[in-house]
Amino acid sequence: MTTGKINVSVENIFPLIKKFLYSDHEIFLRELVSNGTDATLKLKHLTSIGEAKVEYGKPIIEIKVDKEGKKLHIIDQGLGMTADEVEKYINQVAFSGAEEFLDKYKDSAKDSGIIGHFGLGFYSAFMVAEKVEIITKSYKDEPAAHWTCDGSPEFTLTAADKTSRGTEIILHIAEDSLEFLEESKIKELLNKYNKFMPIPIQFGTKKEALPKPDDAPEDYKTEYIDVANFINNPNPAWTKLPTELSDEDYKSFYHELYPMQFEEPLFHIHLNVDYPFNLTGILYFPKLGDNLQIQKDKIQLYQNQVYVTDNVEGIVPEFLMMLKGVVDSPDIPLNVSRSGLQADSNVKKISNYITRKVADKLKALFTDNREDFEKKWNDIKIVLEYGMLSEPKFYEKAGAFVLYPTVDNNYLTLDEIKENLAANQTDTNGKLVVLYAGNKEAQHSYIEIAKEKGYEVLLLDSPIISHLIQKLEGDNENLTFVRVDSDHIDNLIKKEETAISKLSDEEKESLKTTLETIIASQTYSVQMEALDSNAAPFIITQPEFIRRMKEMSQSGGGGMFGMGNMPEMYNLVVNTNSDLATSILKTEDKSVQENLVKQALDLAKLSQNLLKGEELTAFVKRSFELIK
Repeated sequence: MTTGKINVSVENIFPLIKKFLYSDHEIFLRELVSNGTDATLKLKHLTSIGEAKVEYGKPIIEIKVDKEGKKLHIIDQGLGMTADEVEKYINQVAFSGAEEFLDKYKDSAKDSGIIGHFGLGFYSAFMVAEKVEIITKSYKDEPAAHWTCDGSPEFTLTAADKTSRGTEIILHIAEDSLEFLEESKIKELLNKYNKFMPIPIQFGTKKEALPKPDDAPEDYKTEYIDVANFINNPNPAWTKLPTELSDEDYKSFYHELYPMQFEEPLFHIHLNVDYPFNLTGILYFPKLGDNLQIQKDKIQLYQNQVYVTDNVEGIVPEFLMMLKGVVDSPDIPLNVSRSGLQADSNVKKISNYITRKVADKLKALFTDNREDFEKKWNDIKIVLEYGMLSEPKFYEKAGAFVLYPTVDNNYLTLDEIKENLAANQTDTNGKLVVLYAGNKEAQHSYIEIAKEKGYEVLLLDSPIISHLIQKLEGDNENLTFVRVDSDHIDNLIKKEETAISKLSDEEKESLKTTLETIIASQTYSVQMEALDSNAAPFIITQPEFIRRMKEMSQSGGGGMFGMGNMPEMYNLVVNTNSDLATSILKTEDKSVQENLVKQALDLAKLSQNLLKGEELTAFVKRSFELIK
């Protein structure tokens, strides 16, 4: 029997481990199962190179709960330890056996999947246990060993009668951690952290129906037997090559990751790189619509199939954090702060790689099947538009596949828009004018006016479109975007033919004066324009600059531009070719004239959703009076 003191470099290390080693005590199970996995993968490697003269077999890791005895057992069938190795790897705190193994076999073990770098991982057991036992037998022909420690620096190490290869760790659960004796809790943790570990993990048993005998009577009752319940998938889709997987395989894995998600993903991107860093994974594009927040924290980060976190900030580019899926890299440390992750050179390379890979995939989807890509556009556009704003490398590639739909459901690239507009949508400065609607229903009348004049109108309705427009204009100096209900398009676009006003200049000035007397001129700037006779008599527009700055302020850009709360400013465009304009001018009864102006203005406000509260009540009352 051996007794002694564990070789630690600071006093009272166990209280420190219990309090500070990990922020969440439940992580202990991940660490211990991972250590068992390491031990098994090490044995697999040693047998494959002929250094371990034993049969590898089909090893598993087993988890057992002894609620009555207040014990939790983690059992592996890996390479085990001799008494000397227990002294070395367990008693010398922070000495990582996995690191030593990788260093010794760094060439042949490179792809063996050993997790490594756990160091203090075993001692996380003391976060939940008042005493820990290790019963272990090495694959070498040496006696088994039994190590016991009660959470103090004192330990005992004796011979054991274990005859099978591997290690059993027994945790005597502390009174403040009895929740870890509940089967439901252990199952939850295994599903969270170990769902895709590379070694089968058994937890309990399940009922399995026996085949019905051929000569079974009519009243035969199905018989069941207890079989081992394995809770993990040791070979998840991301560990395989894309050529080994079908579309159905990818969809099946998506539902394995998100069992409560009933909608199919739109498409997937398989990540697979081994230089200058190691990274595998699968990212899925779900249907997103216009919601920037709903899907965050749905990508899971793994290290060699060990779950780390679903907060992938810094690793996955921010604009892709609304996607779903898995990223797995042995080059990402398991236990590191967020600031540490962001400062890690490998992490930055991984983020850049993912950006490039996604852009290349989107371009391929667009090129291979544009029609299908267009059908999915409205479900993915918010991610891509956000990517153009936030990632310069993505923006450089985006021109090849980012689409801009028209109100007639045609989809154009920016180059196609320029080509289509060159003929008849230029302003007095020679710039191409891109007309767009933000809401097809609310701006229907304005869209119709533009279409009657032969103009192309885009439908750009995402919540960040104002910011994207600003960027596109900055990078294309001969291009300007104007919303279809902003300053009237006849002021912006050159046409060879313009309508001739029915009113003389003197009559127009008189009408303008009358309107400014009746209307609050501090809010509305009255403009006389000769439009088509079938156009609306009164049209409200908003100065493009004011409207855009308001939109950018509402979507998070206010502070950036220092605009604060923008004033309410509108243009009232009066069609001097309308019969109503003539009627207002000719009416001598001031009361009737005022009612006509107010009614026409309210109708124009109504079309812009600006008529509310008392004004709306007065409009309804006035309308009923006119009907009488």
